[in-house]
Amino acid sequence: MSTLPTLKPHAHKIAHAARRHHARGFWVITYMFAVTMASGGIPAPLYVLYQQRDGLNSLTLTLIFAAYALGVVISLFLAGHISDRFGRRRIIGPAVLLTILSTLLFIVWPALPGLLVARFISGLGIGMLTATATAHMTELLGVARPGRGSQRAQIVSTAANMGGIGLGPLISGILAQYAPQPLYTPYMVTAFLLVLGLLAVMTVPETVAPIDEPWQYKPQRVVVPRSARGRYIAALMMGFVSFAMFGFFTSLAPSVMSLQLHITSHILAGLVPFLVFAAAAAFQILSSMWQAKAQNVVGVLLLALGVVLVPIAIVATSFALLIVGGIVAGAGGGITFKAALGSVVSIAPAETRGEALAGLFLAAYLGLAVPVILLGLMMQLVTMVLAVTVFGLVMVALLIVMTVMLGRASRAKALS
Repeated sequence: MSTLPTLKPHAHKIAHAARRHHARGFWVITYMFAVTMASGGIPAPLYVLYQQRDGLNSLTLTLIFAAYALGVVISLFLAGHISDRFGRRRIIGPAVLLTILSTLLFIVWPALPGLLVARFISGLGIGMLTATATAHMTELLGVARPGRGSQRAQIVSTAANMGGIGLGPLISGILAQYAPQPLYTPYMVTAFLLVLGLLAVMTVPETVAPIDEPWQYKPQRVVVPRSARGRYIAALMMGFVSFAMFGFFTSLAPSVMSLQLHITSHILAGLVPFLVFAAAAAFQILSSMWQAKAQNVVGVLLLALGVVLVPIAIVATSFALLIVGGIVAGAGGGITFKAALGSVVSIAPAETRGEALAGLFLAAYLGLAVPVILLGLMMQLVTMVLAVTVFGLVMVALLIVMTVMLGRASRAKALS
């Protein structure tokens, strides 16, 4: 009986220390998530320099970018789900190591084959990290703030994801403009920040308990919920179209700015994608309290307006209009993809939710790569103005199809 007064404060201190430890871990993973995502955007403003140095055409630049998207898709299916079995840190560590390796490859092997390999490996690392880091952040904050952490974790992980992608080109553009060796310095700084983060990750608590049961590896499957096939396909279309605009701004936009708008500033080349992804992150957070219907309507309207403004800006050689169009398209794309995620989560049963989300990310990363590859091919056959105009018209057509599908899905939901 006499020990109880001392045990209770001791247990309280242990619980408080555990919460503080998990809270610090949450911010470490947030930093690691943001820096790793930023590494994926580092090459964006440097593509013009590679183009000038090696005579690369627009199609080659898009293939380099497509190698990244391919790496992400492969990694999502092969390794995106195994942290549930082996633990978050055991997947985050190798993911960051792959990202560091890709960064070093940009430095030591800057020729075209090296760029392709480096971008592919970068995609593998980011594909491994994305779902794992998001889950880890949610679990860490769940311990640090019991019963109050899920919404905050979602907001911060969204900011780290989209905001990190946007910060990469901005930082890279500033370093390329003012620092020596513009094709090397951004990667060296990124590698340093990644190594710091990797060392810090070693101090973060694990949130997945070890499992002793036998286990057989299976790649992540893609499962379409039969009960809501129309809504699911509409969500896939939303992911495809929203990421198509993101793909344009992280692959060909700096080259288009240089050739069509005659803008040679590396800072401005990095600023435009930064503003696009900053708008996406900000409006994802802003729309988190909206109803699903409001997210769909506002997202589609903003995305449609941005899709129209961007080609007009390029045809009219207006940098100011390009910035406005990029911000509007980024905001619409961010809201639209968030709505697609929410739709898939709501219609997929818990036991197949991972597979359903895998299908959404597959559609999104196909949207990230396929349209800009076709745009790069068109730019070899016709003038840049005509190619960008056709790109905009195709995006508008896809938005119309997406809107029709959303309407049908909503009516089917109302009747069910």
